[in-house]
Amino acid sequence: MAGKFELYKDKAGEFRFRLKAGNGETILASEGYVQRASATNGIESVKKNAPDDSRYERKETKSGGHMFNLKASNGQVIGTSESYTSASGRDNGIDSVKRNAPDARVDDLT
Repeated sequence: MAGKFELYKDKAGEFRFRLKAGNGETILASEGYVQRASATNGIESVKKNAPDDSRYERKETKSGGHMFNLKASNGQVIGTSESYTSASGRDNGIDSVKRNAPDARVDDLT
């Protein structure tokens, strides 16, 4: 099963999206957007930037975990991962975003 984006409204009424791998696990999540169009533009930006390894910011969390941000060409964060227990887990998450995002369909749950 291929990956997919889910576009949804959060409890605060903002639009968000998450990228799910074929197994249903969330591999990337967005910030909140006031406008639906901004969230859909964010999805398109993820699709465009996901294959480029230089767009990934690999980070360590305060608690010693590992995570990443996907950034657009202007340096703005367009998606954030969950926290992984190991650097190799984080790198597998990045590989999953690279594989799933470019061709993922969008499920509009709004």
